[in-house]
Amino acid sequence: MRILLRHVHGSWTTAFVQGPHTCVVPVTPDRGPDGLGRARTFDWPDSVVEVPAERLRDEHIDVVVLQRPHEPALVDRLLGRRPPLIHVEHDAPHGNVPDTRHPAADIPGVTLAHVTHFNRLMRDAGPAPATVIEYGVVDPGHRWTGELPRAAVVVNEPVRRGRATGTDLLPAFAAAAPLDVFGLRTEHLAEHLALPPDRCRAHELIQAGLHTEMARRRVHVHPVRRTSLGLSLLEAMHLGMPVVALATTEVTEAVPAGAGVVSNRIDVLTEAVRDFVADPLRARLAGGRARAAALARYGLSRFLDDWERLLKEVTR
Repeated sequence: MRILLRHVHGSWTTAFVQGPHTCVVPVTPDRGPDGLGRARTFDWPDSVVEVPAERLRDEHIDVVVLQRPHEPALVDRLLGRRPPLIHVEHDAPHGNVPDTRHPAADIPGVTLAHVTHFNRLMRDAGPAPATVIEYGVVDPGHRWTGELPRAAVVVNEPVRRGRATGTDLLPAFAAAAPLDVFGLRTEHLAEHLALPPDRCRAHELIQAGLHTEMARRRVHVHPVRRTSLGLSLLEAMHLGMPVVALATTEVTEAVPAGAGVVSNRIDVLTEAVRDFVADPLRARLAGGRARAAALARYGLSRFLDDWERLLKEVTR
């Protein structure tokens, strides 16, 4: 099967392209948002092939995986036809929740695939058939050492995104333990939060070494208020890290008892960070439970099996 999709969400796509099919990714001369081509910082197999956007009409495509509202128009313009469409929704709803109607709800022939049950529950899909295929993660291996008595946070653009990513909560966590914040455009974060540099260090995201650096920290903190389910949280669990996270969206489903602490009480969360940093044995045991839970629910084989069933269903 030949699947047309765009490089939009690096971690999700890295899991998706591990399947048995050929994935066609458009590329434009400027490698802009609609034509990034192959990833440069993720490890993708040779079954992912770049095709110049202007040559897509000559390609045999069995199914298109959409990820953004404007992509059906791109399909019409570049392919000149509409193969079966699956719209993957990565985001929790914005706006008038729970009356937010999904932009793909009224596109004839589209199947809507949510990445969490929370998203499916909270979005109005209208007449479009909707399903859930939960995230899958390429297992980075059990790497936790916890050698550094610090907390790891992974978030992109924390200054711009502000409350959505829980940036305003970081001073409270920094009072409990020194933070290392990994992500894109994290520069000037400590100054923005008026935190001493030793309490909040910002590190530009380097994918190749990210997991190793995360795993050197004692605990993973996930302060995000609004997201479907942070893949960084699932990756931390795969690494064997204990996690401390807000009890929002799908987090309570992903993190079972004993794998960390999940709460909407900041005092409970900050105390958990203190406890994990002060007690490496407790952190190691909780991290082991986190890894077992992540492998069982968010393993790559389950993810690919679910996608195989949906692809066969929409193309038969």
